[in-house]
Amino acid sequence: MSATPLIDFRKLARTLTIIENDLDGANDVLQKLTFRDDALVIGVTGPPGAGKSTLVNALIDELCNEGKNIAVLAIDPTSPFNFGSLLGDRIRMNTQFNKTNVFIRSLATRGSLGGLSGKTIEMSDVLRSFGFDYIFVETVGVGQSEVEVAGLADVTIVVLVPESGDEIQSMKSGLMEIATLFAVNKADRPGADDFANSLQKVVNQYRKSIPVIKTIASSNRGIKEIAKVMLNSRISNQAIKESIITDRAWKIIQQKRMQDIDKVKLKSDIKKFCHEKDFNLYRFVNEWL
Repeated sequence: MSATPLIDFRKLARTLTIIENDLDGANDVLQKLTFRDDALVIGVTGPPGAGKSTLVNALIDELCNEGKNIAVLAIDPTSPFNFGSLLGDRIRMNTQFNKTNVFIRSLATRGSLGGLSGKTIEMSDVLRSFGFDYIFVETVGVGQSEVEVAGLADVTIVVLVPESGDEIQSMKSGLMEIATLFAVNKADRPGADDFANSLQKVVNQYRKSIPVIKTIASSNRGIKEIAKVMLNSRISNQAIKESIITDRAWKIIQQKRMQDIDKVKLKSDIKKFCHEKDFNLYRFVNEWL
């Protein structure tokens, strides 16, 4: 096995900070990026509590055996009240901190509704340019809007648990279309077999090639199977690739159009005027803009 080339994590962290906060020079950095075409971007999504971070942690251990460079973008929701974020996923991946080939970065959604920060696409491209072999993007998992992760990922893992139950009935085709595979995590819980079978039947109505794999991430059960499917599932359909690039461009344009909107100031102005008797939201927005 050839030695893994070391990546300058300090330089990388500084570059990501410039991009995330749109500091001076951010646009120049992005326009000069050169990408690794063979870097694999893996989206991991699913409801809160499904064990996404534990699954990613186990997959990192599995891939580290290959001597590859691995990066993780762990996205946490931003509070709509104080605009803060816990950024706690790194705590659940603390066994990875001392590995010289693993880089973990947390970021907040900053109001994005689809489980992805507006800066996620740009930051994942920076990671690609720095020479990582695998880049995990773990979303907050917020329902149907999870489909946004397909706009940047080569492979999408949807993590569910046996208690998801009736959620199968409410799944829309979008989630079925973006999934490379479904991981039924915490499969040692009651009802796991029935849930996995029901999910497979629903999946088969859309596309028979989507695997449903039972896992217990905390004890590495099913992880090798997940890794095998993941590494053999790059998108080859040209039309899908074009749609993904279009979605990425749309997200970046949307972000640039909104970058001068200060949500803290908006909240302050709302607080000032919303209690007035003749307050009209649409008139307020028109005047505010």
